[in-house]
Amino acid sequence: MKFYQIFLLFFITANFASCQISKTKSNDLESNPDQTAKIDLDDPSLSRAYFASGCFWCVEAVYESVKGVKESFSGYSGGHTKNPTYESSNTGRTGHAEAVEIIYDPSIVDFATLVDVYFGSQNITQINGQGPDHGSQYRSIIFYQNDQEKKIIDDKVTQLNKALAPEKVAAEVKKFEKFWMGEDYHQDYERLHPNQSYIQGVSIPRLKRFQAKFPHLLKDEKH
Repeated sequence: MKFYQIFLLFFITANFASCQISKTKSNDLESNPDQTAKIDLDDPSLSRAYFASGCFWCVEAVYESVKGVKESFSGYSGGHTKNPTYESSNTGRTGHAEAVEIIYDPSIVDFATLVDVYFGSQNITQINGQGPDHGSQYRSIIFYQNDQEKKIIDDKVTQLNKALAPEKVAAEVKKFEKFWMGEDYHQDYERLHPNQSYIQGVSIPRLKRFQAKFPHLLKDEKH
C-alpha cells in the first residue's frame, strides 16, 4: 500500500468519517452477555415498531432513551434478500437498510409519539444517509404494519412537507415485511462502548440533540 493511501486511511478513521469504517474495526469487540433487557418478548401487552434512519447504533440509543420503550434491537429491513448480514447489506445490493425493532408499551408511549421521535432525531431531508454515513443501507425508511399506522405516518409527512417546502421529507414510507436481527456485537453498542470513536464523534452528539429537543419523553435516569 502506498504511503498516501496509508495516511488517508488513518485520517478517515481518526476523524470518525463513517459508521461503516468504525463498525468494521469493531467487529472483534466482545458483547456484554447482560446486554439484552430482561423482558418477556411474548408479552401481548407490548407492541413493535420498525424504523431505519442511518446508523442503527444511533437509532437504537435514541429510542432506548424514550420512556415506554422496553427494548430496541439493531438489524436489517426493507430489502429483497434473505438472511442479510452487516457485510452483505453494506454492499448496497441486498436492498436492506440498517433498521431497529422497537418493543414498547403502548399504554405509556403511542405509535404517533414514536413517529415524532423518528423525525425529530434525524436530518429529515438527507437522502440515502444520515450525517457522515452515505449509501442505500443508511437510507431512512419508516415502516407501517397496518392502515392506522400508515395514516399516522402520512399525516406527519404531509405536515412536515408543508413546513419544509420546497424541500421534502426524504424517508421512504414502506409496508413492513420482515426484520432480520443484526449480529450480537451490534446490540446496545453505544451503551457498551461509549469511548469508541464513532460513538464519541457521531452517535452521542446525535442522542444529545434529540434529548435536548424532547426532554419530556425521556426515561428517568434510574431506568
